Amino acid sequence: MPPQALTDCNCSICRRYGALWAYYPPKEVSIIAPDDATEVYVWGDRSIEFHRCKHCGCVTHWAPLTGNTERMGVNARLLDPEALRSLRVRKLDGARTGQYLR
Repeated sequence: MPPQALTDCNCSICRRYGALWAYYPPKEVSIIAPDDATEVYVWGDRSIEFHRCKHCGCVTHWAPLTGNTERMGVNARLLDPEALRSLRVRKLDGARTGQYLR
């Protein structure tokens, strides 16, 4: 199911990953891959873990470790661009204020 909107965050990690996040409740997401298909990176306050494909290196998703465990992010840049064309992209100032800019 397409998300309501996508989030383009400018924090240091999202900016470097070039990710565009689609948020979902974790129980609505199925990662169809072997358990060892991704490498995990945890940084900062250790509240989320980023997963990247061991084969191609693309960041696939992030999952919560603490805090708001009702939301996870899927990297929408890996989805069909045509399916995302009509979705609104919200800019998140994750680098400074943590507020959406639009």
